[in-house]
Amino acid sequence: MAAEKTAGWPARIWAWVGGGLVALVGAPLFLGGGLLIWKDGSPYYLLAGAALVATGVLLIRRHFAAGFVYAATLLATLIWGLWEGGFEFWPLLPRLLAPAVLGLFILLVIPTTPKSRLRTQATLALAAVSLLTLGTLGAAIPALYRWGQAPAPASLRGAAPPAVAASDWRYYGRDPGGARYAPVDQINRENVENLKVAWTFRTGEKPHKGSQDQNTPLQVGDSLYVCTPTNVIIALDADTGREKWRHDPKVKPFFWNRCRGVGYWDGTQPKVAVAGSAASAPKPAGKTAAGAGKATPSTPKPAQAALAAEPADGPPCRRRIISTTINAQLFALDAETGRRCAGFGKDGMVDLAAGMGPIKRGFYFQTSVPTVIGDRIVVGGWVMDNQELAEPSGVVRAFDVRTGELVWAWDLGNDEITKLPPEGQTYTRGTPNVWSTPAFDPDLGLIYLPTGNATPDYWGSHRSLAAEGYSSSVVALDVATGRMRWTFQTVHHDLWDYDVPSQPMLIDFPVKDGTAPALVQLTKRGQIFVLDRRTGTPLTRVVEVTVPSGTQPGEWTSRTQPYSVEMPTVGVERLTEAKMWGATPLDQLACRIIFKRARYEGDFTPPGGKTPSIQFPGNAGGMNWGSGAYDPRRGLLIVSDVRMPQLVALKRSAKALLNPTQTKDRPKPSLKAVAYEADNNWMLSPVFAPCLQPPHGMLTAIDVKSRQIVWQVPAGTAEAQAPLGLESGLPLPIGTLGIGGPITTAGGVTFRAATTDPYLWAYDNATGKVLWRGKLPVAASGTPMTYVSPKTGKQYVVTVAGGAMGSPLAPKGDYVVAYALK
Repeated sequence: MAAEKTAGWPARIWAWVGGGLVALVGAPLFLGGGLLIWKDGSPYYLLAGAALVATGVLLIRRHFAAGFVYAATLLATLIWGLWEGGFEFWPLLPRLLAPAVLGLFILLVIPTTPKSRLRTQATLALAAVSLLTLGTLGAAIPALYRWGQAPAPASLRGAAPPAVAASDWRYYGRDPGGARYAPVDQINRENVENLKVAWTFRTGEKPHKGSQDQNTPLQVGDSLYVCTPTNVIIALDADTGREKWRHDPKVKPFFWNRCRGVGYWDGTQPKVAVAGSAASAPKPAGKTAAGAGKATPSTPKPAQAALAAEPADGPPCRRRIISTTINAQLFALDAETGRRCAGFGKDGMVDLAAGMGPIKRGFYFQTSVPTVIGDRIVVGGWVMDNQELAEPSGVVRAFDVRTGELVWAWDLGNDEITKLPPEGQTYTRGTPNVWSTPAFDPDLGLIYLPTGNATPDYWGSHRSLAAEGYSSSVVALDVATGRMRWTFQTVHHDLWDYDVPSQPMLIDFPVKDGTAPALVQLTKRGQIFVLDRRTGTPLTRVVEVTVPSGTQPGEWTSRTQPYSVEMPTVGVERLTEAKMWGATPLDQLACRIIFKRARYEGDFTPPGGKTPSIQFPGNAGGMNWGSGAYDPRRGLLIVSDVRMPQLVALKRSAKALLNPTQTKDRPKPSLKAVAYEADNNWMLSPVFAPCLQPPHGMLTAIDVKSRQIVWQVPAGTAEAQAPLGLESGLPLPIGTLGIGGPITTAGGVTFRAATTDPYLWAYDNATGKVLWRGKLPVAASGTPMTYVSPKTGKQYVVTVAGGAMGSPLAPKGDYVVAYALK
C-alpha cells in the first residue's frame, strides 16, 4: 500500500496509456480470432488476443503479473511460429517481429508497477523472451541468401555448343525459336562483377498512367533499335548510345500502351528459304485425351517462300524495321534512316483494322513484336478483356514484307476466309487471339502461336466450338499458307484467364534415343508442356486430371484438365491457412479470415459468386510473356514466375444478354448464356501486404535431361516494398512481382531485371547464386538483351528501365541503360 500511495500521476497516466494500447491491440486479435475459429481456423489468435487484453488490464492496474502473462504469451508465440512456419525468415516475420517489439514496449510500462522482487523477475523474464524471439528471427536471415541454391554446380554437357566471338540480337528472343541464349562469353561468371554502366540514353517518352515500358531492344550490326510504349522507334549507336534517328508515328496514348519490341528484315542477304506446306487445315475438335496435339495425317511437302536478294547498291529500305502502333497500324522503316518505306502499304503504313468490323478506340491493337519470317510479317492482336462480348477477331495475318500486301489470314472461326473477308462480312468476332509472341522453325516452315481465350475471361458458356478448340493453346501454322498443322490445348474451357502468354521455346530436347525437335511451352499455371514441334505430340507425359466443379447458373466446367506430370511444376503449391501472410499478426489474421471465407479447392477452383473463390496461380502467372531462357551448355531451362493469388467473384451484369445466334454451336446447347462481370483482385491484407507468404517471384533452373529443378532462388529484394505502398529500403531477398523474363549466355550467366527494386541482376547458371547487381535509375519491367559490337568487339548487356510493373506509386522513367566490362 505504501508504494501505491507514493505513485505519482505521471506513472498512473503512463500505465493507463501503455496498458490501454496493449489491450487495444489485443481486442481485434480476440474478436478476429473468434471469427477465425468459427470458420474452422487456428485458435492461436483468440488465445493470444485474450492474453493481450489481460496484459493490458494488468498494466492499467499496475500489476507486476503483466510481465509474466506476456512473457508466457510471447514464448507460446515463438513455439507456435516455429511449429507452423518452420525456421524460415518470411513465415516467422509477421508471427514474431511485432509481438517481440510489443514485448519491448511492455518493458517500458512495467516500471509503473510497485517495486518488488516479483516485478524484477517479471521484467527479466519478459526481456529474455523478447530478446530470444528477436534473436530467433535474426538467426533465420542468413538462410535467405542461400535459399534454393544448388548444393553442387550444374556441369557442362559434353556436346555443348562453343561460344562465338560476335553475336547480334535480331529477334525478340534472340533467335527464331525464342531461346534467349547468347553464345558469347566475354562477360562470364568470373568477371561479371566488374560490369559498369557504359552509356545511358533517355527516349523522352513522357509518363502516362496507361503506359508500361516492356521493350526488349533489337540489335543488328552497329545499331540498337528501341521502341517506346507509344511506338516511337529510335535507332542508337550500339557502342555509345548516341541517337541515329527516330520515327514518331504520332499516336495518342490510350489506357493500355505497350511495345515489347520491333521486327527486322534484311533484303541484302542471299536468298533465304523457308520450308512450307499447302496441306489443308483440320477443324478443331475441342478437347482430346490428355490435351494431345492434333495434326494433319499427311506428311508435309516442302515448298519455297523465298526472299530475293537485292543488290548492295539498291534502293532504300533494303533493310527494314517492322513495327505496329497502339491504333492498329503496321509500318516499315528504312533501318538506315528511319524513313517510312514508300512501297509498303499506303505511305509505309498498313491498316490492321481492315476486315475487323467496328473497333472501339483502344480495344484492338498489337502489343508484341511482329514476327518476320522469310518474306512474311505475321501479326496477331490484343483485345481489351472483359468489357463486352463479340470483341474484335483473334485473326492472325501474314503480310508481304516489301509491299504490305495481305498474303494470308487464319480466321479461327471460319477456315474458308484465307485473306480479306467477303464484302459485308468481317473476320469472326469473339475468337481467341494471339497477343503474345510466336516462335518459328524455318526448316519445318511452321510458326507456333500461343493463343488467348475468348472474352470475357471468366465466363464461357457462350463460346463457339472454334473458341473452345483453340483457346489457351499452342497452334502450329504453315507459314507459306497460313493453314493449321496441329494444335495442343493447355486448358479446356478456360474460365481463369489462363491464356498462353509465353513465347514458345524451340530446343533440342533429350529423349530416350537421343534428342527430338521440341517446343517447350511455359504457362500461367506453372505447368511446362514439352511437345514434338513437328506434330504437337507430347514428348513428356501429359495426363487428364479431374478438377473441381460447381459454377454459376448457366455455366459449366471441364471435368478434367491436362497436367504435364514428367516436368516440374513451378510455384503452384497448394495454399493453406498457415501460408497466409501479412506485415503484422493483425493483417495476417485478416488474410487468414479472407482465406477461410473464400472457396478454395486447389487448382481450377471455379470462379465464385456471392462467395469469392481463390485463384492460384493468379492471371499474371505462373509464367507470363517474359518467357524463359535455355542454356544448351548445361541443359538448363531457366524460368521466372509470379506467386500471387487472386480473389474472383462473378456479379450479374446489367449488359444485354447474348444473342442466341452467337451461341448455337456451343457444347451445351440447353444453357442460356447470361453475361456476368468478374471482380478479380490481388489477395492483399488491409495494409496492402500480400496475403501469401514470400517469395512472390522466383527464378528457377530445370535440368531438361533429369527433368528436375536444379536451383530456385527469390528474384528481387524488399527494398522498394512495404505496407501501404511505401518503400522499406531493406535488401532482403523477398522475391518480387515482375513478368519480364531472363536471358542467358555462354559465359554461364543469367540476366534478369523485372523486379520491383531498381536493379539488373546476374545469376550463376550453375548454382543460382547472385553474382552481381547493377543499379538502375528506376526499376525495369521488360526482358534485357546482350550483344557484341562489331566495331569494338565489346559485349554489352542492355535493359530498358521505365518503372516497376503494376505499381502506380513506383517511379517512372524513360531510360535505356547499357553495361559493359571496364
